[in-house]
Amino acid sequence: MIETATATEIAAQVRRGDVSAAEVARAALDRIVARNEQFNCLTEVTADRALAEAAAVDALRARGGDLGPLAGVPYVVKNLFDVRGLTTLAGSRINADNPPAASDATAVTRLHDAGAVLLGAANMDEYAYGFTTENSHYGPTRNPHGRERVAGGSSGGSAAAVAAGLTPVSLGTDTNGSIRVPASFCGIFGLKPTYGRLSRAGVFLFAASLDHIGPFARSVGDLAALYDVLQGPDPSDPVCTPRPVERATASLDEGVGDLRLAVAGGYFTKGGEPEAAAAVGQIAKALGVSKQVELPESARARAGAFVMTTTESGNLHLANLRKRPGDFDPLIRDRLLAGAMTPSNWYLQAQRFRRWYRDRVLALFREVDIILAPATPCVAPEIGRETITLDGVEVPKRPSVGIYTQPLSFIGLPIVVVPVATVGPLPIGVQVIAAPWREADALRVAAALEASGVASASVPEFEESSHV
Repeated sequence: MIETATATEIAAQVRRGDVSAAEVARAALDRIVARNEQFNCLTEVTADRALAEAAAVDALRARGGDLGPLAGVPYVVKNLFDVRGLTTLAGSRINADNPPAASDATAVTRLHDAGAVLLGAANMDEYAYGFTTENSHYGPTRNPHGRERVAGGSSGGSAAAVAAGLTPVSLGTDTNGSIRVPASFCGIFGLKPTYGRLSRAGVFLFAASLDHIGPFARSVGDLAALYDVLQGPDPSDPVCTPRPVERATASLDEGVGDLRLAVAGGYFTKGGEPEAAAAVGQIAKALGVSKQVELPESARARAGAFVMTTTESGNLHLANLRKRPGDFDPLIRDRLLAGAMTPSNWYLQAQRFRRWYRDRVLALFREVDIILAPATPCVAPEIGRETITLDGVEVPKRPSVGIYTQPLSFIGLPIVVVPVATVGPLPIGVQVIAAPWREADALRVAAALEASGVASASVPEFEESSHV
């Protein structure tokens, strides 16, 4: 079935002529009509563009042309990626007044050039400042594994669209965990690459020194395929690396091999619910990992990430905070205001600590190649709750689900989240963390876990809506 086929399977079928790109696109658009109302994944559906792009793929095949590695593959993007002809909302009411984007973001262009077909733009937390996608302007995105639960954020719409079977792959962004938290809660694979690996040109930024883009998928092969296509230098993004393209798909079958693996101890063993520890335990057992390493001062790294995030974002939105404070989500506005008033010496000290912390963590990668850690401290909590209980302590829900992702975003490490569905009725993820620029190592481990069945993503059963 097209619905459950992977992106790589769809592309192969389109290249062979077993199915047309137009048929794939129409089937995906039909699923959006049937399911999007239930989960509120998409804020915009680009049906005309999808059908036109699919028709172009089919016409190219008829002429015998090169269709590209993602021929006919449907995808969606978080609504902070520029899409030609659409207003880049970034989850906000304020941005709705902006003119439509004149051109596509670099990532959208690269997927188009690879033959992929854009279905629409996905819901998110306002200005990417959140972990739950409970958007006060466009409504919450609901988790396909339980509609009363959050999908995670801030890339919740992108993750839920994949988990709900609307699309096999999607794009999100990650500043403090905004790919990894939704991947964990929605039970799919997600990749946050090394900071600077993929171009952010044409993406509405949140905190520039921490922002990454990356893909979601229901298979590691699809995750690697998108990663390969998205790579390459881009002078339009000053932090995008000029490093050579790394073809991760070529190494997925190598297995774990001689990679040295360890489990993150200390900070990463505290503050979570039993499901988080159980998921790491299952992954570690499957890989035969017994070594433990400790990332020093990770709690302080999380605090530093908070300071940098709120300061940079508060400065970015200062003009609108002065002119249009009532048009922000009140919770987001308060965080941005706090950032705008943060003393400069706090920010400078966070940057100094960042260098210290990075040096200590990189020293660990002289001993190991991969570190395993929980992705979230719990399974997806309920929509509308302001607090959750972690390790017997009641804490604020929205910031607390990112306790294990923020210390790692702080220094830009590449990470794959693998979904573990066997610790309870709801999925939860584990972070597979590699040294900078070693995304292929993390993807190899993820592929081995998928092949063994320990990590897996699937589309739940749904009742289809009759509403258009």
